[in-house]
Amino acid sequence: MRLTIEKTQLLRSLTAVSKGMSSRSTMPILSGVLLIAADGELTLRTTDLEISIQNRSAALIEQEGETVVPGRLFTDIIKSLPEASITLIEEGSGLTILCAESSFSVNTLNPLDYPSFPTIDVTKQISINAKDLQRMIKKAIKAVSRDESRPVLMGILMKINEGKLVFVATDSYRLAVIEKELDSAGDFELIVPGSVFEEISRISSSDDTVVISESENQIMFEVGQTIFISRKIEGNYPNYEVLIPKEKTLSAVIKTSDISTAIKRVAIASQNNGPVKLSFDPARQKLTISSKTFDVASASEVIDAQIDGDYLEIGFNHQYITDGLSVIDEEEVLFENQGALKSGVIKTSGEDQFLYLTMPLRIDI
Repeated sequence: MRLTIEKTQLLRSLTAVSKGMSSRSTMPILSGVLLIAADGELTLRTTDLEISIQNRSAALIEQEGETVVPGRLFTDIIKSLPEASITLIEEGSGLTILCAESSFSVNTLNPLDYPSFPTIDVTKQISINAKDLQRMIKKAIKAVSRDESRPVLMGILMKINEGKLVFVATDSYRLAVIEKELDSAGDFELIVPGSVFEEISRISSSDDTVVISESENQIMFEVGQTIFISRKIEGNYPNYEVLIPKEKTLSAVIKTSDISTAIKRVAIASQNNGPVKLSFDPARQKLTISSKTFDVASASEVIDAQIDGDYLEIGFNHQYITDGLSVIDEEEVLFENQGALKSGVIKTSGEDQFLYLTMPLRIDI
């Protein structure tokens, strides 16, 4: 194998497949990258047997061939090289890397020992603009659970419902629901690992189109020259719709920047994950945000709000509220509630319909 490729392109390809490099496997070859030089392209493949990633890029191929190189080491070498063309030459059981006046040689592994790239029998498929997908992932990901004992909650429910693409995420303490109008209709419902969606968001550009294909137990994403295949999460997602209140006793329209910055400031006085208290006063059309750590500190801040309903004092985990507000681009948010012991609901009605629900905490401040 002998080829020449621009450093920028090779590094971009390595970045695209990096998630598939296994660091914990008992099979050393899974920590490598399979390089295939053929038909005027350099194809890179990685897998940890849970996810498999492939990226293709144009290259000057002088001699076709394939080999496996240590993934992290190869990536570190390429990162360190100057911005210039890189020549890769396979000789025996080693790969020589040449760039300007730099030269490296790394030992290689037998490509015949590398797992074959999976093929999937597509049963359903949709396409979505990458910018829209990135925005929906950003709004859902904060509510994804990190508890490995409940794998279903470590995923994002993705479905098409009445002409809308819907993302749902919950960790049992909060719930995020994002809906977007979709041109194509149909039946589509699966649970995608949150970590996979984060990676798809990272490797896609805003002007890409992401093609999402489903098979019996796998899901495939096609983004430009990259193919990303992952196992779906099996199981039944919780019936999240029963958690969303159908009525309200209070609603308040608040400037997003006002409530977000006020909570961040006031939460400084709330140590050990103590709650922040939100006091809604419809008579004054004011929202008071306060917190206190006994014998240490206390804080409060008053902001304007358009409040309709009964006076309310309610406590929340300040990080949960901040997480929900941090992904909102709209200038104003709508807060709804049924009482001090009921969940708080934040809504927006911009390009996406976003609902963020979080459970209350008992307050003594």
